[in-house]
Amino acid sequence: MEHNDKARILVAGSGPAGLIAALGFAGAGFDVTLVGPEANTADGRTTALMNPALKVLERLGVLAELRTQAAPLKAMRIVDATRRLIRSPTVTFRAGEIGEEQFGLNLPNKTLIPILARAVSAEGIHWLKSTVASWSLDAEQAHARLADGSEISAALAVAADGRLSPAREAAGIRASARPYPQSALVLNFGHRSEHGFVSTEFHTETGAFTQVPLPGRRSSLVWVVKPETAQELAALDDAALSARVEEQMQSMLGRVSVEPGRQVYPLSAASPGRFARNRVALVGEAAHVFPPIGAQGLNLGIRDIEDLIGIASENSSDPGSRRALAAYDTRRRPDIWARSGAVNLLNMSLLSDMLPAQLARSAGLNALGSFAPLRAFFMREGLRPGSGFRAIAGGLRKPAEH
Repeated sequence: MEHNDKARILVAGSGPAGLIAALGFAGAGFDVTLVGPEANTADGRTTALMNPALKVLERLGVLAELRTQAAPLKAMRIVDATRRLIRSPTVTFRAGEIGEEQFGLNLPNKTLIPILARAVSAEGIHWLKSTVASWSLDAEQAHARLADGSEISAALAVAADGRLSPAREAAGIRASARPYPQSALVLNFGHRSEHGFVSTEFHTETGAFTQVPLPGRRSSLVWVVKPETAQELAALDDAALSARVEEQMQSMLGRVSVEPGRQVYPLSAASPGRFARNRVALVGEAAHVFPPIGAQGLNLGIRDIEDLIGIASENSSDPGSRRALAAYDTRRRPDIWARSGAVNLLNMSLLSDMLPAQLARSAGLNALGSFAPLRAFFMREGLRPGSGFRAIAGGLRKPAEH
């Protein structure tokens, strides 16, 4: 890999966000050091990446290999499966309505992560397969002492080290965190009927039950319930759990057969007071944590990385300067606050027994279901922030017909 005189970048964390950040910064010509353990190849979860994120992976040279093991998302459906007095109509979002062939792809993490890791190795990125034991941040550089005793310094530290981010803490960035009375049961399952590349999100009183297509007659599932219920479901035998899944999704895909590899994750929300400080910039879950609704997590993290690389390239001699970090904080704040706020609000509306919350959610989904221009606006915004407004502005600028 060729290097120029651009400053060194230290990426902390070897999950998907860290691997993508390392590849992106290296592609932009920076000298990159990645710090993190060997890539996790046992993660049974899947990640739905929308088209703009896929374009990033295409530029990094990894999308072609991923496509063969991913399923396209051509439609997304919201079903109100609550038993409350106020219920919402089913709303279906179709990619074709906004001129897209698909919204994105659903990728197994056990495929995504190893492919990214191989790309990092092929790029010749310096990968120290350790963890950061301690940080020292000064006006000129970020210094990391690793668990193996080695040390490294860089002009900019990219904190891709997760929701409990030690780098964020070292930078003095406080995060407000709130646990939810929910856990997510995650698994994959086979089914008798074709899914038609449609993802369905059932809204229940305990959270979302989300089925997302995989290749063939298979889907991934994220089932949000009370923590004790998640443990009870995870302890069921295959036949009993398969029956519960099929019942919950109203036999929509016929007979269900769950696959080995169940995982349970407690849910929470966390938001830092700022997104960069003291030579550290936050990306991924170090910058935002919220419930798994609407396929926003890693998509938002990839936008973090894109914006950070753009600002670092504009400040290539010192990408960790106060000016550069202030620009990153300003650029990311509206997107992160809007996305995380919307997801948290929707999640809380599912948990709330208050009539005003139910009315508001029902009215919103009613409007989306019945008014195509509004639905198109939300679909465009879901893919690319600002694109819905640009489409409206473009329509207003069309010359009048004579």
